[in-house]
Amino acid sequence: MSETPDPEVIELATKVFDLARTGDAEALAAYVDAGVPANLTNEKGDSLVMLAAYHGHADAVTALLARGADADRANDRGQTPLAGAVFKGEDAVVRALLAGGANPEAGTPSAVDTARMFGKAELLDLFDAR
Repeated sequence: MSETPDPEVIELATKVFDLARTGDAEALAAYVDAGVPANLTNEKGDSLVMLAAYHGHADAVTALLARGADADRANDRGQTPLAGAVFKGEDAVVRALLAGGANPEAGTPSAVDTARMFGKAELLDLFDAR
């Protein structure tokens, strides 16, 4: 039996996902500190970290990781935040994710595969140095 989602919960989740997309690290931290799950995902399996990473918000990524978000949580397509950051050319986000424990080999394609695909030798060197 399927329950109808509470409209207020949907509204809150939408707001928090928007905060991740826009990179409001302070507000995201406050919501997670107040009880919003750090690993909240949308209908595509994109986590708050994935959305913040993909949109280039290293401070938001760092705030979420500091509150227990999973740096390697893949979306429904097997993509990780790190691979997304490599794809988008978000080097500050790549560094934030690595500092938060992200695995460059996780996901499909992995961040390593993505860096190879786009000829990002400096990122491959960074991954190898870990």
